[in-house]
Amino acid sequence: MDRVSTANLYATTVFGINSAQSKLQTASQQASTGKLSDSLSGYGSSSAQITAMRTLQARIQSQLDSNKVTSNKLDLQDTALTQFSGAVTDARTAVANALGAGTGITLITDLQNALSKSVSALNTSYNGEQLFGGSQNTTPPVTISQLSDLTTVSATANLQSVFANGDLPQTTRLDDNTVVTTGQLASTVATPLYSALQQIEAYNQGANGPLTGTLSATQQTFLQGVLSSLTTAETGATADVTQNGALQSQLKDVTTNLGAQNDTLNNSLGNLTDVDIAKAATDLQLAQFALQASAKVFSTLQSSSLLTLLPTA
Repeated sequence: MDRVSTANLYATTVFGINSAQSKLQTASQQASTGKLSDSLSGYGSSSAQITAMRTLQARIQSQLDSNKVTSNKLDLQDTALTQFSGAVTDARTAVANALGAGTGITLITDLQNALSKSVSALNTSYNGEQLFGGSQNTTPPVTISQLSDLTTVSATANLQSVFANGDLPQTTRLDDNTVVTTGQLASTVATPLYSALQQIEAYNQGANGPLTGTLSATQQTFLQGVLSSLTTAETGATADVTQNGALQSQLKDVTTNLGAQNDTLNNSLGNLTDVDIAKAATDLQLAQFALQASAKVFSTLQSSSLLTLLPTA
């Protein structure tokens, strides 16, 4: 005797199909995305924790992005400071060579080359921002190009007029707890060199000049005094390069720490949101089987419906 299907059996079977479809959809989404859910609501009580961790992760990523820009600036700044330090060494060497040879035949030309090299270094920009401009970083901080420009300044105390930089060097936040001065001012970096060059150019144009031939005893005494100033300027320029290198090292350490924090957050978030890929694949296969079984039952019920037993005429 054949069993006749009822409305309750149909309802149960339809519910089974719908449930299987839902499970299949969930399993398919998890298998394709690798996530337990595509929305926070799917994580239940863990949603608040996930939101907090993602907020922290976004802040850390922002700091990492900012530090990458800072690193590029410091790299370029290192190149510029090294070039400037080389210019100071060139100037000191030019004076030392003149004293050693007893002639200044190439002295002024060598010092002009050193000045040009220093100006090029200090007017270095990054994406339109003057590295040595401080708070005034839209225009080149060094406004001179010739040794003779230095003599328009009457005294060393007024040498600042050849600089257009602001008074405050650039500061940068490396992480939540670290703010450092990453910029250097052209006026601070260059004043010792330019003061020495100013003295030489004024002397060259003065009554005891020019310094373009055999050096007199008076001229040699003067240059020996300036050589001492240039040696001090060279020491200061080297210190500026060292200071920038220390900042690069500090930035590298901070960035490494931020990267480790970011990795830890990624792992913690993964523990809350990621699926077990093997389990997801198994769940997907089981959901497919369940849907096929429910569909098969529904098909069987259709064939055993009372309607199929009633006479057609």
